Amino acid sequence: MASYPLTVFFDGACPICDREIALMRRLDRHRRLLLCDFSRPDYDPTSISISPSELGRIIHARWGDGTVITGLDVFRAMWEAVGLGLLARLTRLSLIEPLVVNAYAWFARNRLRLTGRSHACAGDTCRSSISGRHSE
Repeated sequence: MASYPLTVFFDGACPICDREIALMRRLDRHRRLLLCDFSRPDYDPTSISISPSELGRIIHARWGDGTVITGLDVFRAMWEAVGLGLLARLTRLSLIEPLVVNAYAWFARNRLRLTGRSHACAGDTCRSSISGRHSE
């Protein structure tokens, strides 16, 4: 059984990430999600014992009981929290799961380049914008 709230740590300076979180915010009628934008200047890095650069590498969330989840599991948990459990279940099907896992891994590695923020990348390592939004 899920221990709400689910605190989702996201990069609000990423336009794709920001749109996904905006959708989750609209669908969260039961207020099960706490959405924490680690790109904001007022973000408190002591709110979780994970560095902002690691939060920027792959999406993280923390259940109400303190359990941390990452990657696709965060999306599945968000979808279930807002009533899109069917979508979460579909991503667990044996033929679909490897495709979705690989697609998210590719997106996570390339999201800064995809969103026009490649200046925050060096080689295969991309840093998050923790001091505010990048000017485009």
